[in-house]
Amino acid sequence: MEPMASSAGTVCIDGNEAAARVAYALSEVVAIYPITPASPMGEHADAWSAVGQPNAWGTVPEIVEMQSEAGAAGALHGALQTGALATTFTASQGLLLMLPNMFKIAGELTPAVIHVAARALATHALSIFGDHSDVMAARTTGWAMLCAGSVQEAHDLALVSHAATLRCRVPFLHFFDGFRTSHEVNRVDLMDDADLLALVGEQHIAEHKLRRLRPTAPVLRGTAQNPDVFFQAREAGSPYHAAVPAVVAQVLDELAERTGRRYGLVDYEGPADAERVLVIMGSGAGAAGEAVARMAAEGDKVGVVTVRLYRPFPTDAFLAALPASVRKVVVLDRTKEPGATGEPLLQDVITTLADAAAVDGRPMPLVIGGRYGLGSKEFTPAMAKAALDELDAATPKRRFTVGIVDDVSGSSLEHDREFRTDQGSTSAVFFALGSDGTVGANKSSVKIIGEERGLHAQGYFVYDSKKSGSMTVSHLRFGTEPIRSTYLIDQADFVACHQFVLLDRVDVIGVAKPGATLLLNAPYPADQVWDHLPDDVRDAIVDKGLRVFTIDAADVARDLGMPGRINTIMQPCFFALIGVLPRDQAIQAIKDSIEKTYGRRGRLVVERNHQAVDRSLDAMHEVVVPTDGAEGRPRRPIVPQIAPDFVQRVTARMLAGEGDLLPVSAMPVDGTFPTGTTTWEKRRLAELIPVWEPDLCIDCGKCAIVCPHAVIRMKAFTPDAVADAPDGFLSKTFRSRELPDHRLTIQVSPDDCTGCSVCVEVCPAKDKTEVRRKAINMRPYLEHADVERERWDYFLGIPEVDRTAVAHDSVKTSQLLQPLFEFSGACAGCGETPYLKLLTQLFGDRIVVANATGCSSIYGG
Repeated sequence: MEPMASSAGTVCIDGNEAAARVAYALSEVVAIYPITPASPMGEHADAWSAVGQPNAWGTVPEIVEMQSEAGAAGALHGALQTGALATTFTASQGLLLMLPNMFKIAGELTPAVIHVAARALATHALSIFGDHSDVMAARTTGWAMLCAGSVQEAHDLALVSHAATLRCRVPFLHFFDGFRTSHEVNRVDLMDDADLLALVGEQHIAEHKLRRLRPTAPVLRGTAQNPDVFFQAREAGSPYHAAVPAVVAQVLDELAERTGRRYGLVDYEGPADAERVLVIMGSGAGAAGEAVARMAAEGDKVGVVTVRLYRPFPTDAFLAALPASVRKVVVLDRTKEPGATGEPLLQDVITTLADAAAVDGRPMPLVIGGRYGLGSKEFTPAMAKAALDELDAATPKRRFTVGIVDDVSGSSLEHDREFRTDQGSTSAVFFALGSDGTVGANKSSVKIIGEERGLHAQGYFVYDSKKSGSMTVSHLRFGTEPIRSTYLIDQADFVACHQFVLLDRVDVIGVAKPGATLLLNAPYPADQVWDHLPDDVRDAIVDKGLRVFTIDAADVARDLGMPGRINTIMQPCFFALIGVLPRDQAIQAIKDSIEKTYGRRGRLVVERNHQAVDRSLDAMHEVVVPTDGAEGRPRRPIVPQIAPDFVQRVTARMLAGEGDLLPVSAMPVDGTFPTGTTTWEKRRLAELIPVWEPDLCIDCGKCAIVCPHAVIRMKAFTPDAVADAPDGFLSKTFRSRELPDHRLTIQVSPDDCTGCSVCVEVCPAKDKTEVRRKAINMRPYLEHADVERERWDYFLGIPEVDRTAVAHDSVKTSQLLQPLFEFSGACAGCGETPYLKLLTQLFGDRIVVANATGCSSIYGG
């Protein structure tokens, strides 16, 4: 985390930082406990405090890291009772652990703000991704709830929350969509301390501090009450909650006066005579707004209502925002409440309209409701259009889903995947692997472009919930107008594949527009790249008329002494090909960014990265796309044909990036999946793989026991067990009293290896004549994969050792036992998974593993 930059101006930051800047500036105490995707907010606050960054009053906030989210909420509650201005950040299960304290804080009418990167709750499975399940579980706590739908709104409404809570004494839950807003990088106009202090108001702070618990004015707060008075006391605070909408509206007006950015409690977008209206909350409003703009331009009388203040529900503002001409309303909720007559926002809308009809005689429109976007499922303008179109169906579905294929309950709406809204921006998509630096480079690119006068930029990054080594996809947009497209790019002007192996795993070319530019990081010369492309990739390039460029970034990185870090090499190539900025200006901006990012690591690191920038453009070459129809190689199958049925039908499609297309009927109803499916997932991540040198091996087993992914195995066997071994299969005499006359093989699975090299580091056997040569050495994947793959396949067929024939209490003999935990999604070099693997070797199939949320729940399932 970087120190906070200047207090005002235009910057490109993500939603977490946009909110955290305000929260930090307006707090004296910040209680934190990390949880995805809200962790960066706490991390920013901690980093700023560590370097002495003052808040808006010139003091450094106290950062208190607790042992759980429940502890953070308790610390928050305690700090508030001392009169401190305090905040915290959370999401999902963390928010649920805060609920008891939240009920107390609200019941005691204590000003406070919790910032939430809204996220799915663990139900049939854990999801680290975004929806409104968590905040909807908190809607009965008595906290006001204010929803931001963009990165700029996350900044602005954070201030509104801190200002409004002090005025009305009702605590505020300020939330925005986890990942879609929390991790989107976009251009933000920052407010300075004067703006913040002007809205907060010293008088309201003084009133809060006068209510603190203190020895000089003792009071009792937090009594126990009997049935005679509890009900009445619970109702006594109602006027404070009723006043919230007016207070928030006033603060929004003051914000508009200072910044020119105007928000309503509820905002309407569309023609004044709209007859069909979509109601939504959060980042989905961006996609819905684009859909409505296109539909209205084509003559449809449609509009969209965006709800910002959700609790207390602003009934008057909602009715005022709704055009009088509206006859049909569709409400979209980003949560699922099983068994309810409708999801929360839908119920609030229906109640509001029904009351208006009963009391004021306002016509009651047809109201239907649907669910969208659970677990960060895509929500596009086409889906918003499908929801609006459903209102005109002869018998519209009263409750529905959109964005999935529900072939079980029949709830889903079909949507036109070709419906798009052209926003006039330039778009780019990058396919890469976690930890190769691509995401960091793309965030830098967004900042470089977005902070140029007259330009806007947006970056959104799709992560697998697996750890480093899994695929990342970066979606970047650039243009001269603000970018509000809160969905992924499926028609890009520029596509980059930073890891050549991904061409076999996912449809990289599918997101390219006709005539787009394709940049490949390939381990082959430009005149040989075409020969190594799969058939369907070559066909797509020709059909779409793509220009193809290539660079061996890994080779350049190795030459510069920074193996694996290809980001600084690929970034200048992108700028040269995309043409958003003049080339010289872009190169200088990249070098300035390198100084800022790597300056603390020393001049050598900076100079190497500068050299990478300078060499990159010389190393990039255009590929001549043949016009003849010469056949290439077929794409490698995602999983082999011998894989089980479930793996073929479900796992393989998920691995191919086609999980969005799986219907409801394909999924286990209770989240119970078969085990051992990673056996079929061959990720081929490593550039270098370990190769065994039996003449030096001392049979110690250390390489196998430390391997995080169980890709290095030991087997001891009698010579007759390998009588039919293929030529070149390696083995040696096994030195063991327990297994005399046995031979030993140590074998690597080349396609499962992540290339971490921990095995080589731990190997104690060295060649006395060649110091760097050990009994196991890292060698180029491309040169050894075919041979090692054939050896691995044969190795698997060698019988496992009799578990009763060897002791289990030494490294050497334990590694002869079959591991039952293999090929996990853990980070390369993980220090946790070798222990789990060892447990399965020691106890075999007599072990049951239960784990809580964290790394183990990801690499374990």
